[in-house]
Amino acid sequence: MIRVFDWTQGELLEGLLCYREGKYFEAHEHWELVWLQAVEPEKTFLQALILLAGSFHHFGRGNKNGALSMLRKSLSRLDKYPEIFGGIAVGTLRADLRGWLVALETELVDKPAVPQINFASP
Repeated sequence: MIRVFDWTQGELLEGLLCYREGKYFEAHEHWELVWLQAVEPEKTFLQALILLAGSFHHFGRGNKNGALSMLRKSLSRLDKYPEIFGGIAVGTLRADLRGWLVALETELVDKPAVPQINFASP
């Protein structure tokens, strides 16, 4: 049972490193192993990150509709969390996701940078 996130080791760290390297499917796989053992509210938070990684995996494969769907689902879950949760700057991440949703929905040619999962400042 996972109740506290430790992003410095194990599957959480591996997933974060994969995400930051653009290996979204691999990030999803690492985080899913933690998600399987997690309890609420951590479980839904991890699900949001898994959906986020999945959305960029779909986007990279040219599946805009799949990316949009997963981004919306990720954002709807993240909207339930405070500005900082599990050491992550959730507010910033949500704002970045909203920018991507606009870019995909309006078919902007120049997409924003991929949303980063950053640690919150203490």
